[in-house]
Amino acid sequence: MAVSQKDICCSPEPQALMSLPVFGEQADEDLVALGKAIGHPARIQILRLLLEKETCICGEIVLAVSLAQSTVSQHLKVLKEAGLIHGEIEGPKTCYCINHAMLRRLKILVAAL
Repeated sequence: MAVSQKDICCSPEPQALMSLPVFGEQADEDLVALGKAIGHPARIQILRLLLEKETCICGEIVLAVSLAQSTVSQHLKVLKEAGLIHGEIEGPKTCYCINHAMLRRLKILVAAL
């Protein structure tokens, strides 16, 4: 059976993130990094779009957030570096989707405050 791009990009993450501590220095560093990543309205908009679509998307992001391609690319880079999204190359494009495990980690860390 062939593996689709959606399966590669949006496959469930291992449970390793769920076993990380919610208190302590590492947890604080994780929360700061994730907080910085979501610290811009355009990045929140991108996350909401990816959550709504529940699939890998490419060019739709630029149209949905009404920003220049270069600006969107920078926001996507920040989200990807924080681990909140995956980006997989598909031909000349990169398709993006939510990293559900990291989003759950963010939610857990915020709830533990």
